[in-house]
Amino acid sequence: MVNMKIIVLNDPLLPGALTEANMEKIKKTAASVGARVCFAKDEQAVPAGFADAEVVYGYGTHIAATSRDLKWLCVPSAGVDFMMRPDAFANKDCILTNSSGSYGVSIAEHIIAVSLMMMRCLTDFHAETLNGQWGSRRAQRSLKDSRITALGAGDIGGSFAKRVKAFEPKQLTGISHSGKSSEPSFDRVMKTGLLDTILPETDLLVMSLPDTPETRGILSRKRMELLPEGAYIVNVGRGSAIDEDALADLLDSGHLAGAALDVFQTEPLPEDSRLWKTKNLLITPHVAGNLTVEHTLNKNVEMFCEDLVHYAKGEPLTYRVDREKGY
Repeated sequence: MVNMKIIVLNDPLLPGALTEANMEKIKKTAASVGARVCFAKDEQAVPAGFADAEVVYGYGTHIAATSRDLKWLCVPSAGVDFMMRPDAFANKDCILTNSSGSYGVSIAEHIIAVSLMMMRCLTDFHAETLNGQWGSRRAQRSLKDSRITALGAGDIGGSFAKRVKAFEPKQLTGISHSGKSSEPSFDRVMKTGLLDTILPETDLLVMSLPDTPETRGILSRKRMELLPEGAYIVNVGRGSAIDEDALADLLDSGHLAGAALDVFQTEPLPEDSRLWKTKNLLITPHVAGNLTVEHTLNKNVEMFCEDLVHYAKGEPLTYRVDREKGY
């Protein structure tokens, strides 16, 4: 594919912007397949000579919606729900790939961090020290001997399982659509259809699901009530998976001991949302998989370059998204 044109969208002022080493890697890979590449801070800054580019790496939503020359869009995120609209692509045959596989380490660390913050009451202790108080003793919980369920056993769920296994949980269960996972750290992997039987024996529920018709609202009020009293929930997938009002009710009532949400049905979370004042709720602003983590950014670029070589050779792309399934 000589004379192939590639657009890389990279705003140097944004967190997670490509480093010089990242850009050099992309340039070398592009040169090796006879392609030309331009780096632009956003879609409006793309030079006229690249208006007919066939490859975009970045959040090229406008280009995808208007350019029939675009043949492959690689987004640097794991989630692709924003590209599932019927009018998302002017070229209906355009290939879509994502960067699922680069975020596992970062998000797994986030899950461990917020789980320990909740179970060891670290947010309460920190709040007291900020007020100049020595603090009071509280009953604490441990990951050791906890029954942990990962709802979503792909890259993120598997990376979490690998790390939390060192804490010696009593039972580590993965749940996936297929009932399978490539991560051997799970004690067992069950199909999603068995979720209702697993929730009553779950002390910590970790959710890392994509946004699909099957996952929307999967954690309903009824299912949250199946969790044992004092259970914890962590969601790093998509906010659409949880009934937020039901979660707030069960936290305020004390049925759930705590929850940590990094994703929400509406983002940013509205100022008048009741979640801001919900008891024992730890809120983070969709940062679990932030590209500011060096490993994540480097892996992201490696994955794009890997598929760029495949694309130039006319080979199947490793990280291709099934646009019918949404992941």
